[in-house]
Amino acid sequence: MRARGPTPAGEPSGDAVLIERSRRYPEAFAGLYDRHAPALHRYVARRLGDGAADDIVADTFLDAFRRRHTYDLAISDARPWLYGIAANLAGKHSRAEVRMLRAYARTGTDPVLTVRAMNGHADEADSRLSAQAVQRQLADAIAGLTAADRDVLLLIAWADLSYAEVAAALRIPVGTVRSRLHRARARVRQALGGRDPSGLPEERQEPAR
Repeated sequence: MRARGPTPAGEPSGDAVLIERSRRYPEAFAGLYDRHAPALHRYVARRLGDGAADDIVADTFLDAFRRRHTYDLAISDARPWLYGIAANLAGKHSRAEVRMLRAYARTGTDPVLTVRAMNGHADEADSRLSAQAVQRQLADAIAGLTAADRDVLLLIAWADLSYAEVAAALRIPVGTVRSRLHRARARVRQALGGRDPSGLPEERQEPAR
């Protein structure tokens, strides 16, 4: 593959190129779906199960397509935008999420990852999540968080977004992200007797742009 030179200042790059192109050629938006839908589906499925994830991911990209003309092309990575839309849609299912987490707490089994592993679709990220999320005490602790604190914790721990990206996704200040994450981790530590299984640093460095 031929190496590409740096993008001239002021020109869209990354996901923004696809979004800009889709404004003239709608079919180009499929490239954004291909790029991000699998990871987004895994994230939503971890929280709500595969059935809900199918609907939420489909609605996320439908909403994103309708709103593509308002996207800020100076932002090359569309993940925070997409995860923000998905988080808003998933928020309507918070009671179902808590029920799933309570089920994990009772059984110690994550049905989403178990089914994927049986079908040969488990990957390294899913294995890491499984090692964390199927622990009964952890599932119970996450279920006990407020919806707002849970969103922040899981966007960082499971979607691997940075503090700034979570702030952009949820449209809240970075300081609010820090305070919600601090509160969520404190609750989890307390529930687990002082242990923090998330493996998250106190504050990860922002990715280079």
